[in-house]
Amino acid sequence: MKCRQFGSTSRQVSQIGQGTWNIERESTGTAVAALRRGIDLGMTHIDTAEMYGSGKAERLIAKAMEGRRNEIFLVSKVLPSNASRKGVIQACAATLSRLNTDRLDCYLLHWRGTYPLRETVAAFEELIRDGKILSWGVSNFDVDGLAEVCGLSTSYPPVCNQVLYHLEERAIEHAVLPWCAAHDIAVVAYSPFGSQSGFPAPRSAGGSVLQQIADLHGVTPRQVALRFLLQHPFVFAIPKASTRAHVDDNAKAGELELSTAEVARIDAAFPRGDRPRSLPMI
Repeated sequence: MKCRQFGSTSRQVSQIGQGTWNIERESTGTAVAALRRGIDLGMTHIDTAEMYGSGKAERLIAKAMEGRRNEIFLVSKVLPSNASRKGVIQACAATLSRLNTDRLDCYLLHWRGTYPLRETVAAFEELIRDGKILSWGVSNFDVDGLAEVCGLSTSYPPVCNQVLYHLEERAIEHAVLPWCAAHDIAVVAYSPFGSQSGFPAPRSAGGSVLQQIADLHGVTPRQVALRFLLQHPFVFAIPKASTRAHVDDNAKAGELELSTAEVARIDAAFPRGDRPRSLPMI
């Protein structure tokens, strides 16, 4: 699996990782086997959150990581309802306990809530000083919010912004992606195969383009779609894969190379549209 530098950190992180939203709905054996298969294939960037299954996803990851923690770039997220200075510290302690680890490689604010961001940032910086987390970032932040949190950090700048990004939702390309690139902040795409609308149907105009390009490479349309998102050097993707077969499919996208003409065809088939008033999220 190809790796790239994760924002302003010195870490080389797998460009395709493993998301775990709703993974707890699978049997423990199936979920753990899928995660371990991903680690074997180099998909060592694992993302979770205290919200996912009310901590159940974190416990599943703990099982999958047994004996392999040092291979993993481990990310979790704190809920906005826990984002006071004291609340972040307590939430992080609970997350570390569920994950059976002594540190997170990156800790994110899941989305902006009602607590002042200065409290959340102060807590993140305290956790870094204490060695509980190695870096911090945000999720679902537009440019205004990113600028605000960057202005609040005195010693440890945010290293990533996790956002909704797939072929039919390219809003981040208007401002968020360029801003993050200019400020050395990694962009992590969640739900890279689509969300409510689902993956483009094979007979749709866009789906047909993906299928044609996939046929030329002997791959799947999903692999083509995932590879397209990774064209930008600051982008990472964390598709969920709850079975070994899905993990294998995702990993193969890292080996795919699209031509300039193919990228242009996909770009035309899935126009990014106008910039929305607010950043889409799920």
